[in-house]
Amino acid sequence: MSLKIIVLAKQVPDTRNVGKDAMKADGTVNRAALPAIFNPEDLNALEQALRLKDAYPGTTVTMLTMGPGRAAEIIREGLYRGADGGYLLTDRAFAGADTLATSYALSVAIRKIKDYDLIICGRQAIDGDTAQVGPQVAEKMGLSQITYAEEIQKIEGKKITVKRRLERGIETVEGTLPIVITVNSSASECRPRNAKFVQKYKHAKTITEKQEADMDYTQLYDNRPYLNLVEWSVADVNADVVQCGLSGSPTKVKKIENVVFQAKESKTLEPTDNNIDELMKELILNHTIG
Repeated sequence: MSLKIIVLAKQVPDTRNVGKDAMKADGTVNRAALPAIFNPEDLNALEQALRLKDAYPGTTVTMLTMGPGRAAEIIREGLYRGADGGYLLTDRAFAGADTLATSYALSVAIRKIKDYDLIICGRQAIDGDTAQVGPQVAEKMGLSQITYAEEIQKIEGKKITVKRRLERGIETVEGTLPIVITVNSSASECRPRNAKFVQKYKHAKTITEKQEADMDYTQLYDNRPYLNLVEWSVADVNADVVQCGLSGSPTKVKKIENVVFQAKESKTLEPTDNNIDELMKELILNHTIG
């Protein structure tokens, strides 16, 4: 049995380096001011997809990401680890999308891809922490979903068995393909880059990247079609522009800030029941918790 898997992945700003210029006046993230990284839980999701590829010969793993041109790096990172190809959704009309607009864009792209058994993504992205995109994609696609997945244990015919990590324990559930699965950070870490794959795909580029490149590799891309990364605009996926980007985003960010604790704000407690009780009362009174 072989599977066709789509991995939804996002290039996110590194929220460990949030500064005063991290937010634009319109409430969107100033991505140019922050280092860009592969969303951590999407890497966990990629590993689950690659394990299925190892277990079921003939399985293909396709990356799908949305973002500016530089987000093509996410596809290359997937290829370096064992993915087979990818699509980049990039268009100024996609900019400023909240989870509703993002899930809409991804869903229309998936419909254009057409052939899939499994859609896998991380539980949430570190720039929003909403955990909404995966479930919203499932809803828009009319698919069942399994969230908080820690391990995809097996697939038999159209039945998939998944271990979920929940707040109060672990449960094992079954679902029917095709299905959307969101993966926790408690899942296995993604394997490192494979040196052979890095050499094979290091020149993989979208058409925009090739046009902006200093060197002409036309013959290389003609001879090695797997190096041509697919780039889709709003028109390419037949999306309704009103439902994309800012126009399709009812959620607006009011403010973001970087909170840095100073030494004077810390408190050292002796590990006694009385001290712990007093700390809990203080945290409840100042609304830190509760």
